[in-house]
Amino acid sequence: MPRTAQKVEDLVSEDPAMRNALEVVLDRAEANGGTVEWADVDDDLSSGQWGRLIEKGVLRSASGDGFEVRDPAAVRAALDGDTGSGSSTSATGSSDADDGGKGWSTYDKMAGLGALGLFLGYSVGQVRNAVGSALDVVLGPIEAALPFYAVILVLAMVTGLYSTLLQANLMDTEKMGEYQERMKDIQDRYKAAKESGDESEVERINEERMDAMGDQMGMMKEQFRPMVWIMLLTIPVFLWLYWMILENPGDLGTVTMPLIGQVDWTASTFVFPAWILWYFVCSMGFTQIIRKALNISTSPTTS
Repeated sequence: MPRTAQKVEDLVSEDPAMRNALEVVLDRAEANGGTVEWADVDDDLSSGQWGRLIEKGVLRSASGDGFEVRDPAAVRAALDGDTGSGSSTSATGSSDADDGGKGWSTYDKMAGLGALGLFLGYSVGQVRNAVGSALDVVLGPIEAALPFYAVILVLAMVTGLYSTLLQANLMDTEKMGEYQERMKDIQDRYKAAKESGDESEVERINEERMDAMGDQMGMMKEQFRPMVWIMLLTIPVFLWLYWMILENPGDLGTVTMPLIGQVDWTASTFVFPAWILWYFVCSMGFTQIIRKALNISTSPTTS
């Protein structure tokens, strides 16, 4: 597994003491039938080194108690210097992939700026009119052929589909799972240290927990990264709907919704205008169906 070998090389290059830590963890895991716990290695590893192994994904939760080494053969090969890794360029690329939570690509940042710019369309008429007129070339024939409530339903289905696909492809659920594993392990070790009265260990774990707060930012970045692309594609759709309603007041008919009855598209329903509420209801329903149909999960994975 090249990624595991690269993680080991990165850890050792950052801190040469990690080589001994990895060797200890490997030996204890092999002696214990493939799994290792903090109590097995706390005499030879610092809590920071243990947490770093979990953070980088070299250790992962095992079925039951303890952790297991991800691809022990690749770890051993990396420690022995026999990884078959390529040039420094490939190493950098792998490191970038592993550290996806630390920063976005230039395209991600451009998408975020584009989404922020499109937000102006809700308050700036020139932006709204420009976006609405441009999208009307494509969506106008659909609106002419279908009732407006059906147009919103179709758009909700399309946006739900690409939103699900973007989340599945841009969100690293494995990385997010590793963040959660590390935080859980820190909490478990902190609780054990408190119960044993080991104040020095409690202090060390507290310092590690403060360092691990950066992981929370990493999780937030992982979760928000696909959102900028979703907004970049979805905001224009909302602007077109808003533009249509403003340009055709009273000409788009009404909608009948459960618990509310028949209302105009601009009527306030549970704070939101009726057209926004109808879109959200359709979008949430279709998104769940699409995720089930494609077997896509956006929850953190720990396996």
